[in-house]
Amino acid sequence: IQEPLGIVLTNNYPHLFAPLCSGRLQLKNRVVHAAITTRMAVGMRASAPMIQYYANRARGGAAMVVTEPLSMARNQTLSHKVRAWDDAGNDDLKRWAAAVESEDCRLIGQIQDSGRGRHEKGRNPQAIGVSVLPDDLSWTVPRALETSEIAEMVADFAESAARLQRCGFSGVELSCGHGHLFHQFMSPLSNNRDDAYGGNFENRLRFVSEIVTAVRAVCSNTFVVGLKLPGDDGLAGGIGPPEAARIATALADPQAIDYVCFTWGLHGASLDLHIPDMHWPRAPFLPVTRALGAACNGVPVMAVGLITDPAEADGIVARGDASLVGLGRPLITDPAWPRKAATNRESDIRYCVSCNTCWGTIVEGKPIVCDNNPRVGKPDEVDYWPKRSPTTRRVVIVGAGIAGMEAAWIAAARGHEVTVFGRSSDCGGKARLHAALPGGEHLSSIYDYQLLAARKAGARLELGVHASLDDVLASDPDTVLLATGSGLSWPASLPAELHDSGAILDLRAVAASLTGITARQSGAALIWDMDATEGTYCAAEFLHQHFDTVVIATARERIAHDIPLVSQLGLWRRLNQKRIRVVPFVELAGDSDWESGTVSLRNVYNGDRLSIDNVALVSYATPRLPNLDLLVPLQSRGISVLRIGDCLAPRSVLAATSEGHAAGHAV
Repeated sequence: IQEPLGIVLTNNYPHLFAPLCSGRLQLKNRVVHAAITTRMAVGMRASAPMIQYYANRARGGAAMVVTEPLSMARNQTLSHKVRAWDDAGNDDLKRWAAAVESEDCRLIGQIQDSGRGRHEKGRNPQAIGVSVLPDDLSWTVPRALETSEIAEMVADFAESAARLQRCGFSGVELSCGHGHLFHQFMSPLSNNRDDAYGGNFENRLRFVSEIVTAVRAVCSNTFVVGLKLPGDDGLAGGIGPPEAARIATALADPQAIDYVCFTWGLHGASLDLHIPDMHWPRAPFLPVTRALGAACNGVPVMAVGLITDPAEADGIVARGDASLVGLGRPLITDPAWPRKAATNRESDIRYCVSCNTCWGTIVEGKPIVCDNNPRVGKPDEVDYWPKRSPTTRRVVIVGAGIAGMEAAWIAAARGHEVTVFGRSSDCGGKARLHAALPGGEHLSSIYDYQLLAARKAGARLELGVHASLDDVLASDPDTVLLATGSGLSWPASLPAELHDSGAILDLRAVAASLTGITARQSGAALIWDMDATEGTYCAAEFLHQHFDTVVIATARERIAHDIPLVSQLGLWRRLNQKRIRVVPFVELAGDSDWESGTVSLRNVYNGDRLSIDNVALVSYATPRLPNLDLLVPLQSRGISVLRIGDCLAPRSVLAATSEGHAAGHAV
């Protein structure tokens, strides 16, 4: 498993794993780790875990790794960004470069400044910007940079690039998209300056052009310089594809620039274009990328955006859509993605779910994590398979959802005798139901991998069995892992007899009963939302396919609290485009006239009533309660019981996979 990339190559992806030799850009294949912040830096220094994270992606077979944004100018002092503007951290930078470059992988440091752009909560009172204009998302109003400050930043960026080269980095990438500072200079919507850095097209590009010239002046001719340019910021009057082509032609000088990558969206209503989630089609930006590539003066182009599969990536290079394929989230999920693809082991890849949990976590100021990779950044992460336990135990796992299945394959791989009982005939639990809903398809990657790994490891799967106490005891377990999940609670505002009548079903039951049915019916579907997670809104979009109208009612001020902001914006766009109505600050009134199809919603603060007429379906997504029927009976017999996933406390996909992973090692 740990053999180096290239010993046993497959011909399945000959274009993806062909070398790229283009001037200064000399790469063993076309796979690039696209930049994403890890939040692993400590005190502006590259920590050991951070270096390990990047080394793992190099060891897994990527030909080039682009770092997260570095602090390259003296005004950049955030503690979670590695400082490169003086010599204080040189030893760390050298260790970082050595760890990556020793794997025949080029390490590229990213130059970026967010300017007024902000996607954390609140505003940034210290923000700098091009002009005194508010950020579209946070409404942060920056202080406009003086021309002298721009000159200082240009000098700092160049000096820092030279420092990176001395420390062993192969190049730098200027991140000029996503609504960050360089993008703000180039866009006519955010640049209303009347000096040498504003006004006409040439002036708006001057800042970036000066940085490139300054870097080239102080770095050797072997040093790589890449440009990440806006392809379409999704804002009328901003930088769309025609303007992006003009910018690319002006800046992509083959004598100075070694590759170009086009990006999407900005800090505003189009933020979700930045990293498309599960609701987007696969590789959605390829047609525009190919068209813009023609404007790049022959400079190699990197494609990015919801590319997850080796066949997709190989086709991109084969068709000439791009010369390089940038993988951000897929290499977070599986750093050995290139190695596995190159050695005909695609089924062993843990595929990216495109859920944006990674993005949501780093925005909250926490180190990067992944729903489908519980070992992000660990020393043994690459192509991980657990070591066998010195002793063998009999382990029974009740529940074949993603928590139970993660524990199952880990425990079985460690040599334990593992039996899994699953009520359904298929594994995956509620994740499988979610995967059948609009935008949920990629979730199948989690339990598909777990099932293959469990079978490979020798776990015994008893699916379609609602395990009783006798079933569990018959296996004579040394330990039992309860992964029995949770159920939705009955809304407190509704009478119990309504529950007993079966007239109102929970949202899971409704989605399961309608899956596969294409017929529409008249009337409205009303969802009472106390869940705020992705599955509820996937179900709402699913109901939109079946009913004339859909209404989401919630006691909160808004919906989707538990979804990363980058995905929230896409959700709000879809709901509005589909005219799915959201009613905040209300609860279901128990005295509604259910038989007539009129449902009354009561304001939680002032008691005002709002009636929804012609309601054909009422459903609810409420706080989940653990399923614990087997807990006390097992404990009373002295059996060691460990609860994992929703059975312990109803939470997220991330909690389920990480707890299952830990439990499989703990038994």
